[in-house]
Amino acid sequence: MLYSSAQDWRDAPSKRVLFFGMSGLGKTHVSNMLRDAGQWFHYSIDYRIGTRYMGEYIADNAKAEAMKVPFLRDLLLSDSIYIGSNISFENLTPVASYLGKPGGVAKGGMEISEYRRRQEQFRLAEVHALLDTEYFIDRAQRLYGYDNFICDTGGSICEWVDTMDPKDPVLAELSKHALMVWIKGDDDHTAELVRRFDRAPKPMSYQPEFLTQCWNEYLFENNITEDEVDPDDFIRSTYARALAHRQPRYAAMAENWGVTVTADQIASATNQASFTDLIARAIDAALESRTQTT
Repeated sequence: MLYSSAQDWRDAPSKRVLFFGMSGLGKTHVSNMLRDAGQWFHYSIDYRIGTRYMGEYIADNAKAEAMKVPFLRDLLLSDSIYIGSNISFENLTPVASYLGKPGGVAKGGMEISEYRRRQEQFRLAEVHALLDTEYFIDRAQRLYGYDNFICDTGGSICEWVDTMDPKDPVLAELSKHALMVWIKGDDDHTAELVRRFDRAPKPMSYQPEFLTQCWNEYLFENNITEDEVDPDDFIRSTYARALAHRQPRYAAMAENWGVTVTADQIASATNQASFTDLIARAIDAALESRTQTT
């Protein structure tokens, strides 16, 4: 870990953390709280993906839809209008809309081959954005004078790494520059995430092998063809499985590369002092656990 002890963390003139875990458990909430305190730089992986690595894909997709409308087509071809996405920390809808949902085109979905292509684009974008962390740590200090740094990752970070490989290029790089903190939910949190998702299903990104398994099983179990798939029904059926698929991967990341805090503990950290105390206790717990293991 970046900090050798709880006291090392408390005494560090530069505190750097990276939050990971399922979306909806408090990563962005605590990041905003620390940023608003005025002494922390907030680096959002999803925002970086949408602005730096997928911005052109998103804009071109919107332009392609506009070109289907003769009135807008003429304006675009004459450079009379501009189309772009209005991504912010609070509004990442353009990224989700571009990823879309697989299923029948007539039902609002996209062909699975196109869906897989965009999933791969997102995977590459997320890996690049994660590896930009060191650059933003330096940028935050050099340009803006921030010593303290938060990296707020997306829920899919665990899909692209080998949690058991000590030489994993992404995890090895990240752990050199920030303390990796898993925000862990319990069964009640998981149930609430599933209920929330069922009310308003949103696009997600999946490990390719996991997506293929879910897709093939869905087609077989429902005895339907690809163009008969209801996109919302498919991702609803896959969401709970995705949570279960990711949980052990998050746990391995925390065990091998960082520390664990619960969603309830994060929710109770309402200022910098309580957050510092929480992370100190998590470091002590992680070190004790590793001592017992060895």
